[in-house]
Amino acid sequence: MTQSIAFPFNEASRVLMVSMRNLKFHVSRSAGYEFEDIICSCDTVDLFSPTFNPALFKVTNALANSAAKIFKNGKLFHFLVNYQFEVKKEYELFFIFCQSPQDILVLNSLKGWRDKCRYAVCWLDELWAKDIDSWRAQLELLKDFDCVFMNFSSSIDRVHDIVQRPCYSIPYGVDTVKFCPYPADLYRCIDVLNIGRRSKVTHNALLELADREKLFYIYDTIKDLYMSDYGYHRSLYTNFIKRSRYTIVNKAKFDLTGKTNPQEEVDPRFFEGAAGGTIMLGVAPKCKDFNKYFDWSDPVIEIPFDCFSIAGVIGELDTQPEYQDKIRKNNIFNSLLTHDWVYRWEAILATLGLDSTPKIGKRKAHLQNLAEIARTSPDSCHQTRLLLAQ
Repeated sequence: MTQSIAFPFNEASRVLMVSMRNLKFHVSRSAGYEFEDIICSCDTVDLFSPTFNPALFKVTNALANSAAKIFKNGKLFHFLVNYQFEVKKEYELFFIFCQSPQDILVLNSLKGWRDKCRYAVCWLDELWAKDIDSWRAQLELLKDFDCVFMNFSSSIDRVHDIVQRPCYSIPYGVDTVKFCPYPADLYRCIDVLNIGRRSKVTHNALLELADREKLFYIYDTIKDLYMSDYGYHRSLYTNFIKRSRYTIVNKAKFDLTGKTNPQEEVDPRFFEGAAGGTIMLGVAPKCKDFNKYFDWSDPVIEIPFDCFSIAGVIGELDTQPEYQDKIRKNNIFNSLLTHDWVYRWEAILATLGLDSTPKIGKRKAHLQNLAEIARTSPDSCHQTRLLLAQ
């Protein structure tokens, strides 16, 4: 079954973007979908987001990717069974954000995408060097692309060896406008936020602290988190971050690093926490990218992964309201000027020699204004003093 792409398209659109948002719903994908939304708001984009029966897709996706590995050929297998979409319009740029190499097989259901698009770009998210060889069949499909962007720098050389196309390092991003607590200067009603992989030791110490001191401590209680609506989830998470005094953070998949996986990378939570102005407590990755992209003072307060003394750490910081305010402002200010998704999109366009857009310029001007508000706003030390007085 072949269909022309079935969505209202704009004759003026210069970008064709494929999204997995109607196929994959794990919470870890919400940031990528946020990036897609920023691109749509700042450029002229036709967004193609195919749909498929969710229960059936889990089966076809697993089968297609397993078969691609077994037969060492990613071009033969489709996870959108019996569906073939045809691109009719010409575009300047084809773009896809792949959180997993599994996503690449969506190309097999999109007829004419390469012929109709002048340039093709893929962003590969969170691809560990130790896993690259197992995804060779899927990655070889990227030989049809002009270039690949990756936020895991240590994996770039091995991907380049397979795809034989230019591969560029690019940092993760965040919608800093939505994460920014200004100009409202929101009250931080959550004492500690601890989302995702965590230390049992630190978690138990925080539970005891919350019970003893009546702190508001938010943490995950279920596994295999899936979203009914990514926008609702992202909005909730954003509000958690910018309303939290402290957030526990750690390097990407810290529990998988060690002798078998020495690779250290920057987890998205560092970008999100900084943008929201929460004070991040945890273990920062020991890599050049972290030092490069968080090059201001105290973006993270280092604590051991297993932190028995977390109560003392928080107690000590609570006696230093001016220091807290400095950390928050530095994180927010620098995030607004360097880590918004719009800067990532602008970098991709510049790499290809494509023009920026007036909407990109308008968003950057808004980010500059927000950064100035964050820099010059009265400090929020009064909030900490009120807490200490209780």
